[in-house]
Amino acid sequence: MTQRPLSFLLLPLVAFAAFFALTWPVWTWLWGEWMANEYYSHGILILPVSLFLVIQRFRNDSTLPWPPQNGSNRGLLLLVPAVAAYLFFMHDRAYYLAALAMIALIGGLVWTLMGDLTVRKLLFPIAYLIFMVPLPFIERSTLPLAMFTGVCSGGLVQFFGLDVTIVGNAVTLPNANLIIGAQCSGINSLISLLALTTLAAYLLEGPFWARTILVLAAVPLAVAGNILRVATLLVVARHWGVDAAFTFYHDYSGPVFFVLALLLLIPLVRLLRIDTLRPQVI
Repeated sequence: MTQRPLSFLLLPLVAFAAFFALTWPVWTWLWGEWMANEYYSHGILILPVSLFLVIQRFRNDSTLPWPPQNGSNRGLLLLVPAVAAYLFFMHDRAYYLAALAMIALIGGLVWTLMGDLTVRKLLFPIAYLIFMVPLPFIERSTLPLAMFTGVCSGGLVQFFGLDVTIVGNAVTLPNANLIIGAQCSGINSLISLLALTTLAAYLLEGPFWARTILVLAAVPLAVAGNILRVATLLVVARHWGVDAAFTFYHDYSGPVFFVLALLLLIPLVRLLRIDTLRPQVI
């Protein structure tokens, strides 16, 4: 009677201790990125959110037993390749690929130790960890996105009569020459909004197509919000000077337009009729 609980607890504890010992270099790298990479400052919140979702799933889903009764050897089909991929990427110092392999490794551990049903029920909280990993193509996309933002925001203020010339990401006003740089690309708002809408789509009750639309809506909302933000920044620079635009307005307008984009999701959620929380997950 005492042997099974002890063996049941000992194996997962040893497995997860070995997991953290093996993956500690990646966690250290992730922490450094979260602290220094402005595009992924939200990454520090993703792990606690995923852990909360796991706890709530076990608490509220009656079909998910605790403790899990049996593991599954089929989990080794994911676990073994994930470990191999992780070691390979770590050898090449490809930390972002090692972090993605680590997420697959987590899935393999859960599948192997807790069984098929548990890994199916926890698939979203595990996969959601992808949002905590800084991906290299994100930074490479900032310049094209900044140029697109500059053209669109410049065209918008031209339409309303502001005297402005746009060449690439260079914007010329009568009283200033400006460059729409990576900080004005809006990529950080786009990633954060995608993470939030993906989480909302998981928490809300409704058809899959409606929740997919909610996630996809994050892209045009974030891009449009950033274009409006840069357009208003150009107006401030023209009428109140570059110092007012970049020492005050530039820093504080970002959160304001991000909140406005979030508020626009509320009528969309009601229109799609997905405004009820799923009882099994929260």
